[in-house]
Parts: sequence; structure tokens; C-alpha cells
Amino acid sequence: MRRARAARDDTRETEPICADLRRLSSWRLLDKMTAEDHLYTLGIEEEFAIVDPQTRELRSHIQEILEGGKVLLKEQIKPEMHQSVVELGTEICSSITNAREHVIELRSKLASLAGKAGLRIASAGTHPFSHWRDQLITEGERYKEIVKDMQQLARANLIFGLHVHVGIPNRESAIHVMNQARYFLPHIYALSVNSPFWVGQDTGLKGYRLKVFERFPRTGIPDAFESLSEYEDYCKLLVKTGCVDNAKKIWWDIRLHPFFDTLEVRVCDAQSRVDDTLAMAALIQAVIAKLYKLLRHNTTFRVYRRRLLDENRWRASRYGIEGKLIDFGREAEVETRSLLNELIEFVSTEVDELGSKREMAHIERIMREGTGADRQLAAFQRTNDLKAVVDQIVAETYEGLTIAEADAAAR
Repeated sequence: MRRARAARDDTRETEPICADLRRLSSWRLLDKMTAEDHLYTLGIEEEFAIVDPQTRELRSHIQEILEGGKVLLKEQIKPEMHQSVVELGTEICSSITNAREHVIELRSKLASLAGKAGLRIASAGTHPFSHWRDQLITEGERYKEIVKDMQQLARANLIFGLHVHVGIPNRESAIHVMNQARYFLPHIYALSVNSPFWVGQDTGLKGYRLKVFERFPRTGIPDAFESLSEYEDYCKLLVKTGCVDNAKKIWWDIRLHPFFDTLEVRVCDAQSRVDDTLAMAALIQAVIAKLYKLLRHNTTFRVYRRRLLDENRWRASRYGIEGKLIDFGREAEVETRSLLNELIEFVSTEVDELGSKREMAHIERIMREGTGADRQLAAFQRTNDLKAVVDQIVAETYEGLTIAEADAAAR
């Protein structure tokens, strides 16, 4: 993860990554954190679209926003490959309440920067109608190399995600937690789906973003690893054979971060509302905490093969919370909402301990009222106008922000 979350001084890092880490304002704090302090810490990364409020199209305007952003947001703002995309990342957050403060502050500052340029920000897994062909690629050797390597796959990868890091200082334990957490990724994705439209078309899927991204190599749900050494040997082999220059180019739905002591869950679509983002982060944190505690008591959740988990991943992408997932223990289809209720019950003790009851209440609200994808589709059904869908996404993105510019932009 690019911002400071929790870390170790890893000699496997390439020099550019080391240089990037040294620039982080909170890096010094990491050395002072004990393993206990770091356990279950949170880091949240959100990717936003830069939108023209008149046309509702994406605008390739990242350089202008970055000029002001580097002063206001320092290392917590960064460009992405397309100039119409910007990423924000929190510092290490000790609790979900702390994370909420960070997310609101960062969104508010970014909204202010965009407003000064006459633009808006929008948070969803895809833009409803802007075409990737019309977007400029961010200047820089890194992005040039990605396009050279991936070609049209990179140019077409105009998507927006939410990445949540949860601190686990024991990396050997973290690998085993990752193996077990893979089972819950489709459940989490079903809640987060927020990308039903692609280049002006209703795709028929609630979560189309994953279908775009899985064209990249090293994506999707990973295989299970027997040990930390097996994972590390895999990463070293990819580097040695020229597949990647560093292990950050492993883009699975969940990964043990190669340079920080975190599990990073990358499966979620970008969430429009602050409350949605925090609800996903809290659920992910509670699942990781539950599985880690079980592991410490020599109890493990069953590890399923990727080919089975992919069946649920597809169902989550296609139907969101409106369909059914497979309960592999029962060998039966079960309503997704029913399984999500079981999941909430499964982590209820951890929710109490982590102080995330507010966020779990919002998960229940999503199950009652629908996901971001459901709200987008409802807006289009009401208006038959994709611009109105963009307006709704923007309005939701600005909900709960704390600056006058953000309030004005949401109206």
C-alpha cells in the first residue's frame, strides 16, 4: 500500500519504492508502533473520477488538482494511470472511528480542490458513459511502461476501486488468515457492487468493474498458500523471471502486502457514500479479526479451492445482493442476504470489540435499501438519463463532507 499503514523495513523493496516510502510523513511513527498497536489497524484507499459538472463526462485534469493537492494533502493524494482518476489514501487508523475522520477529511479537501477548478469528484466502480478511448494517460515512465506492457488492456482499465488494509504484524499468521478470508470475498463484493454501466450501456451485471480488471494478469481470488515461505518464493520467482519488477504488481482481490504488514482487500468497487466506504472497511476488519482470533485458538475456517470460490465471485458480480450464493458446506444455493446475515452474526463479537456497530447498522441498511449499483439502476429507470445517474453518484459522494464547496457541489 502506498501510504503509511503498518510496515517493516523490507530489503526486497526496489529503490523507487524505498524512496517513495521515505517521503511518507507518518513513516517515522511506524517504527514506534508495537505489534499489538498495529493489530487490526486500518488503511483505506479510494479512487475517484474527476467529472465535468456540465457534461458529466470524465475530465483529464489530474495535474491541475495535484498541484494544489500536494500542498493540502501531501502524500495522501496520487495520480493513477488515467488523468481523469485520482487516489486518496488515509494514514494508519487506529479504529474505524479514526478512519471515518480521515476519509471525511480527505474527501472534503479533494472536493474543495476539484471545486476550485470548476470540477466535481465522483465515486463509483465505473463511470456510466465516458469512454476509455477519450481519456489521457498520465505522463511518467511508470505509466508508459504499463501501457507498453499491457497495451489496450491498460488503456481500457478505466475503473475505480476501494482498497482496505488491515494490520496483522505476524506475516506467517497473515498468510493463513488470507487463505480463509478468500471464502468471504464474494459476500463482501456482493455488498459493494457499484458498477452496472460501462461506456453508456447497462451491462446487466451489478459489478462490471471486476470483469474489466480480471483481464489483467495476477488478478482475482488467489490460490491458497501452505506457508509464508511458499508465498515469498512465488513473489521472488515472478521477479526473477521478469514477470514483474516488484510484488506490488500482484493484483489479487486479497493479498498479503509485500512491503507492509497488512492484508489488503482489493475486491470492492469504489463506494459513493462515506458511510458505504466505512461499512465495507469495518466488515473487512471484523472478518480479518475473527479469523485471526480463531487461528490463535487453533481453530480454522475451511479453506476452499479457487475454482469453487470463483462461482460465488461470478454470482456476486452478476446479481449483487439480489441473487444467491453457494454455501459449500451445505452444498446448496442460499439467498445472498441470508448468508450476509449469517456473516454479520459470525463477526458480532469482533464488531463489539472493534467499536463498529454503527457501520454494521449501515450494512443492514444496504441490505434493505440496495447497493450502489441498485441505486444507479433505479436512477436510470426513473429518468432514462445516464447524466442523472452521474448526478446521483456525485451527490452521494459529497454526502457528509465538511466544507462549503462540497455542500454547494452536492446541490
